[in-house]
Amino acid sequence: MKSIFAAIILFISATQLFSQLPDSNTILLAQKDEHGNGYSACWGYAGSNGREYAILGCNTGTAFIDITDTSNIHEVDFVTGVTSGWREMKVFSSYAYVVSEGANSRLQVIALQYLPDSVSLVATYSYTGYDHTHSISQTGPYLFLNGGNNTVGGSNMGGVTILDITNPTSPVKRGSWSNQYVHDCRIVNDTIYACNIYDPPGTISVINAINKDALVTVNSWVNSPNQFPHNCALPNDRRYIYTTDETSTPNGKLKVWDKSNLSNVTLVTTWMPTNITTAIVHNVEIYGNLAVIAHYRAGIRILDITNPVAPHEIAWYDTFPSSNSNSFSGCWGVFMFPSSGKIIGSDISGGLFVIKVGQSLVGITNNQETPSAYSLNQNYPNPFNPSTTIEYSIPKGSFVSIRVFDVLGKQVGLVADEYKPAGSYSVSYDAGRLASGIYYYSLVTDGFKETKKMILLK
Repeated sequence: MKSIFAAIILFISATQLFSQLPDSNTILLAQKDEHGNGYSACWGYAGSNGREYAILGCNTGTAFIDITDTSNIHEVDFVTGVTSGWREMKVFSSYAYVVSEGANSRLQVIALQYLPDSVSLVATYSYTGYDHTHSISQTGPYLFLNGGNNTVGGSNMGGVTILDITNPTSPVKRGSWSNQYVHDCRIVNDTIYACNIYDPPGTISVINAINKDALVTVNSWVNSPNQFPHNCALPNDRRYIYTTDETSTPNGKLKVWDKSNLSNVTLVTTWMPTNITTAIVHNVEIYGNLAVIAHYRAGIRILDITNPVAPHEIAWYDTFPSSNSNSFSGCWGVFMFPSSGKIIGSDISGGLFVIKVGQSLVGITNNQETPSAYSLNQNYPNPFNPSTTIEYSIPKGSFVSIRVFDVLGKQVGLVADEYKPAGSYSVSYDAGRLASGIYYYSLVTDGFKETKKMILLK
C-alpha cells in the first residue's frame, strides 16, 4: 500500500512539474539548430532594404540568419569567436557588436552592409585591462559593457563602461561606473538602470549618464523579495519598470515596480507563465504595449501590457516542451522585429526559433497615433551644453539616419542610423567632446530630408 501511495504522489508531482497548456496563439516558422548545443543570446537586424536577420550566439561564434522569406529561412554567414557558452550582441547602424565571457574575447565589430550575401569581421576592440564582458546594452551611438572585467581598477570590477561608436568601426572608451557588479542594464533618456545581480542584497541602481565621461549615481533600491535582478525593461509611460529574477529557489519571477518616486520604489505585482509555477524567468524586452519574455524552460512568452501594472499573457511558444523545471536551460533571449512582427527566441540546446503570433496584434504593439507626415523638430534646449534632445516623426516604417555636421559640412556626430517603425521619437545627443559653435543636424529617411541648426555653448 505504501509503495502504491508513493507512486501516486510521484505521478502527481511529475504532472505538476511537466504538465502545461499547449502552445497558444503562435505559429512556428522555423527552427535552426546547425551548430550543436551551447547557444546563447539572440538579437535582430533590419536592413535598409527591409530584409530581416536573426543574429544567434553559438558556442564557437555568431550565426547570421536571413528570416525575411518565411519559406526560405537560412543561415547566411558565421563569424568565429572564442569558444564560450555565453555570447551577447547588439546592433547600431550597419554593424553588430558581439561580446562574450570567454577569456580574451573582447568586442567584435561585424559589418552587416554586405548582406544578404555575407558579413565581415572588421575589428576586434579592447582597451588596457579589458578582455571579456558578461553582457552588452546599446542606445543610439553608445554601447554599454556590463560585467566581466570592463571596469578596470574599480572597487567592483565588472560595473558598466560606455563606448562611443559615433564612428561605428572605431569605438572610443568614455566613462565607467564601478560601484557594483552590473549583470545587465537598460538605458532610457540618458538614465542607466543597472541590475546588480551579485550585490547583496541585490539592487537596481539608477545612474545619470548625461555626461558620458562622468556617471553619477542617482539612487538604488533592493529588488526584494528573492533579490537577484537579472535584466530589466521599461514600459512606454516610464513610471514602471519590469525586472527579472534569475533564481531557481524560489523560482525567479517577473516583477513590476512603481518607480515614480525613486526614494520609495514599490513592488506592484509579480508574474509567472500561465499554468506554470516552476520555470525561471530570464530576459524581458518591451515593444510598445507588448512584453516579450525568454522564460528558460517555459519558452517564449508574450504579454499584453496595455495596463502595465496588470500584465496579461496572450501568446506563447515553448522551446523546451519536455520540462518546466527550475533549471537554467531552455530559452535564453528574445527579439521582436518591428516591421513584420516576427519574434525570434534562442534556446540553449535547440538553437533559433522563429515564430509569429497567430492573432492580429493591431492596437497592441503600438499605443501611439501614427504621424500623418515626416517632421524634424527643433532641438531643446538650444543653445545647449553638453546634451540636447532631438525629436522626429515618421508616418511609416523606414530606415532613419540623423547626422550632425559642423559649419564646413564635416560630419561630427551620428545620432541614429537604423530601421524604425512608424511613430514619434525622441533621442538624446551628447556633444561633450565638441567645441562651442554652430552645428547642423539632418534627418534623412525614405526620400525625406530636413536640416536644422543648433548652438553648443560651453
